[in-house]
Amino acid sequence: RYLLFQLSEDITEDELKSFKFLLGKELPKCRLNPKITMLDVFIEMEKKGILGEDNLNILKSLCAEINTSLLKRIEEYELNLFGGEEMLITEEQRGSTGGPEAHARWLASSVALDSPGSWKESSQLEAYKMTSRPRGVCLILNNHNFAKAREAVPEPKNMKDRNGTDVDAAALRKVFSKLHFTIAEYRDLTAEEIRKTVNIYRCEDHKDKDCFVCCILSHGKKGIIYGVDGQEVPIQDLTTSFTGENCRSLAGKPKVFFVQACQGDVCQKGVTIETDSGEQDSSVEIDARFQLDCIPTEADFLLGMATLQDYVSYRSPRQGTWYIQALCQHLEYSCPRGEDILTILTAVNQEVSRKSGNQNAEKQMPQPSFTLRKKLIFPVN
Repeated sequence: RYLLFQLSEDITEDELKSFKFLLGKELPKCRLNPKITMLDVFIEMEKKGILGEDNLNILKSLCAEINTSLLKRIEEYELNLFGGEEMLITEEQRGSTGGPEAHARWLASSVALDSPGSWKESSQLEAYKMTSRPRGVCLILNNHNFAKAREAVPEPKNMKDRNGTDVDAAALRKVFSKLHFTIAEYRDLTAEEIRKTVNIYRCEDHKDKDCFVCCILSHGKKGIIYGVDGQEVPIQDLTTSFTGENCRSLAGKPKVFFVQACQGDVCQKGVTIETDSGEQDSSVEIDARFQLDCIPTEADFLLGMATLQDYVSYRSPRQGTWYIQALCQHLEYSCPRGEDILTILTAVNQEVSRKSGNQNAEKQMPQPSFTLRKKLIFPVN
C-alpha cells in the first residue's frame, strides 16, 4: 500500500483519466464518476482481484502505456519486495492530491500492517473482542492552567491557559461513558505527574478488560506534550509504556491514544470562525505541529493526532477543539451503527476539513496512525 499511495501522489489528472479509460471494461463505475480518485481506483482493482502485492502485471502494463516513470517505480518495488517490511504512512507520505479525506479513506480500507501479502478488504477482517464491562479505562489528561509554566520557565512565558479544554474533556467523558469505559480524568499535571500517572495505569491489571484509551489535552509541539510546569514529555514515552513488554495484561488488545495539543508560543492568531447561527466566534488558538513517530512499532496501537507536521489545528475557547469535538460527535453517532474506528476517523477528517475552509486560514489535517490487526468497533450494548 505504501507503493500504491506513492503512485497515486505522482499521477496527474490527465494520467488518472487515462487509467479510468483503459480500465473502463473492468471498472465501469470509475470511468463514469469524476470524483473517483486514484486511491479509489486501486481499491476497486483490489476488489476485482486484478491488483495485489504479488499481482502487479495489469498495473505495470497500464503504467507502461501511460507513464514509464511509474513503471520504473513498480519495478524498483518488486526488486525490494522481500527485502523489508511495509511502511506505515505518516505525515511525510500524506499528499495534496487527495487531501485528508482521501488519505483517511485509504487508511480505513487498509489491512493490518503486520500481515504481508494480505490484501483483504477491511470488511472481511475479524474484530477485536469488545464484550467486557467495563471495556477498559479511558484516561483523560486535561491540562488547562499553565500559570506554573509562565512563572517558572523563561521560554514559554507566553504559554496561555487552554480555555475550552474542559468542553473537550466533558465531551470525552460523555461519549466514552456511553461506550462502557471507566473514566479517569486528571487535571493540570506537571510533566513528572503525567509520567507517574501513566505509569500507574501501565502497572494496573487489565486482564479483565478489552481495551485501553488515553486522551491527552495539553500544549505541545513536534512529538511532545507539555506539563503545566512547561516541561516536556515525549508522546512516544507515553505510548510505549503500553507495549506488550511493558504492560503484559494489554498484550494483543487495542491501545488507543487521541492527542490534542496546543502550541504555546503561537496562540491567538486572530483567525475567526463562523458558527451555525451566523455569529462570529472569538479568536481561535492554534494547535501544535507534530511529527508522527510517536506510535510503537508493535501491533494493536492507534494514535489519533489532531494535526500533521507543518499544519495547524484550532481550539475555540467557547466550543473546544475542532478535532476532539468532531471525534466525540462521530463516535456518538456511528458507534451505535456498528461502524469501526477507522471509518469513524475518516468522517472526523471530513468534518474538520470543512471547518478549516476559511479564506486565508491554514488547513487542519488530522492524522490517524495505526498498527491495528483487526477492526476496532465500540458496541454500545
